[in-house]
Amino acid sequence: MAREYKTIQEVAGPLMLVRGVEGVTYNELGEIELADGTRRRCKVLEIDEGNALVQLFEVSTGINMSSSKVRFLGRCMELGVSEDMLGRMFDGLGRPIDGGPEILPEKRMDINGLPMNPAARSYPEEFIETGISAIDGLNTLVRGQKLPIFSCSGLPHANLAAQIARQAKVRGSNEPFAVVFAAMGITFEEADFFMRSFNETGAIDRAVLFLNLANDPAVERISTPKIALTAAEYLAFEKDMHVLVILTDITNFADSLREISAARKEVPGRRGYPGYMYTELASIYERAGRQKGHKGSITMMPILTMPEDDKTHPIPDLTGYITEGQIILSRELYRKSIAPPIDVLPSLSRLKDKGIGKGKTREDHADTMNQLFSAYARGKDAKELSVVLGDAALTDMDRLYAKFADEFEKQYVSQGYDTDRSIEETLDIGWKLLGILPKSELRRIKDEYLDKYYRPYEG
Repeated sequence: MAREYKTIQEVAGPLMLVRGVEGVTYNELGEIELADGTRRRCKVLEIDEGNALVQLFEVSTGINMSSSKVRFLGRCMELGVSEDMLGRMFDGLGRPIDGGPEILPEKRMDINGLPMNPAARSYPEEFIETGISAIDGLNTLVRGQKLPIFSCSGLPHANLAAQIARQAKVRGSNEPFAVVFAAMGITFEEADFFMRSFNETGAIDRAVLFLNLANDPAVERISTPKIALTAAEYLAFEKDMHVLVILTDITNFADSLREISAARKEVPGRRGYPGYMYTELASIYERAGRQKGHKGSITMMPILTMPEDDKTHPIPDLTGYITEGQIILSRELYRKSIAPPIDVLPSLSRLKDKGIGKGKTREDHADTMNQLFSAYARGKDAKELSVVLGDAALTDMDRLYAKFADEFEKQYVSQGYDTDRSIEETLDIGWKLLGILPKSELRRIKDEYLDKYYRPYEG
């Protein structure tokens, strides 16, 4: 039987100090019972010689220190999991918000999980088709990979997240595929957008949604990605499903860490974030991957907005260390009405070479990818030169490359948020655009592929 304590010493914002506790452990769940019988949840942040510092999941308003009781439950926070979660929407703590019944769990799992043992991992090497050319063709997503999207405030990363969640699939396979989508610190408007997007397209049938709103407590925001990944681990490693986890926005998660750290009066690190932020991010990201002996897998696409558009900010900086590349959204392309505004040159998927080629995408994929990168980079250089020196300073070949860069952005990168392109369509568009350049310029492509696919451009 859990012991009750009436020794609340202090309440400060989301934190509460309880004195004289025994046998209480770090991360243990607790319940606060108010004088009127209302119960609120909390968890233990710190234990020091019989004093427990606990963090509230709800507001502290109405807690009377003399008449309120605290009961510690002897367990960490758990999520009840079942296949019935598919097609459902939950709040940041795993409670249904779609008007449906409570889930009858097959089992209860600790939300903290454990990062996979590196020796037990299988190497990611199977292609996942997102239907987005700038990702599939140039920065390919591979099953078991962690590939973040770096955005800027005001850019349409929510539209891109919803599009990937709707369209992503494992090609040429009848293996079950699911999406676990977790949103942290979003507005009511964004939550409504995601709910409508999933419902109207039918994507909800194979998805599990966790929505934490901006007015929800910070501690809930910290738990949301862990709860989402617990659901993903159950589907992947207990039910042999291939799961794509989309987390948006990691910046809101990190800001909540900073808020709680400041409330605890901890010594701040870079930009005021706690020194353990790297550990917190790693404990989330490293739960993705493939395990030997399991058919299922977890592929992760965390989305974060870079404060002040700064790639060196601690959140994108630390994320880049832990993950295998990044997709970067560009404000410049957004101003040109390119949708999605993916800047392919600084973007990178470190595992793309493992997921493309004959039997996975198409035999010409690697060569055309390298040629498109090269031609687009030279085209952008030619356009910058024309801005400084004028068009008259460009050679005929420079003008062709400048034309290629413009058409590449309009036809290849820009496809809108409702177009689902197969990898064959993406590769064919790439070949169509390479036809702008003479065959002699395509030095990165094998002759056999040039003979098979190259055709002069027909505007």
